[in-house]
Amino acid sequence: MLKPTYTIPDLPPPVDFETVRVLKALATANRALAELKGRAAAIPNQNILISTLSLQEAKASSEIENIVTTQDELFRADFFPEGLESAAAKEVARYRDALKLGHDRLRQTGGVIANNTLVDMFRLLKRRGDGFRTTPGTALKHDRTGEIVYVPPQDGRQVIAHMTALERFINEDDLCALDPLVKMALIHHQFESIHPFPDGNGRIGRILNVLYLTRTGLLDTPILYLSRHITRTKGDYYRLLQA
Repeated sequence: MLKPTYTIPDLPPPVDFETVRVLKALATANRALAELKGRAAAIPNQNILISTLSLQEAKASSEIENIVTTQDELFRADFFPEGLESAAAKEVARYRDALKLGHDRLRQTGGVIANNTLVDMFRLLKRRGDGFRTTPGTALKHDRTGEIVYVPPQDGRQVIAHMTALERFINEDDLCALDPLVKMALIHHQFESIHPFPDGNGRIGRILNVLYLTRTGLLDTPILYLSRHITRTKGDYYRLLQA
């Protein structure tokens, strides 16, 4: 992931991210999001759309973590959840449930993405009762070589402090005037750098992306899912996280 000696910066970092090249890309992306938002609003039953797409996102996001299941098994789970057999399918289904929990909380709180929501999503996804990491020893290793590629904050107090600052950055819009899409990228990088949970950080981080798009009003519902693209460009995704 990141360099082993990477120091997590304060937010917002003192860097001009909105270069001419980035601004041009933002204009294109924002137009596309506006078109998607408009088309989604014209669909009579958005719940069907959200349910179907969230299942696709759950499948694609889990594949990034090498958790693979079939379309048939997942769609059967919508009608017969007690019939899920494979551990992978159960974990993918829990991802979809965690995404729904996050979206429901977003609506209930008037657009707040709170740390306790992230913790509850983690608990649902991983079927465990803890939350942010409290003990040292976490290190991310290369899949093939076993080499340590990144050591996130080890002290539980540091993890909480970084996540508290990130929570403010997400929800207090007057902290910075960046375009929401640039801010979303910063949030994602910061979350993955903190690596706050013992497991499931990649998937919770990708749920956070779509929740943030909904929070900002760029979308009304969580119907843009990026994991399929990330799966196709997985090498670039991890390379740029390390940059």
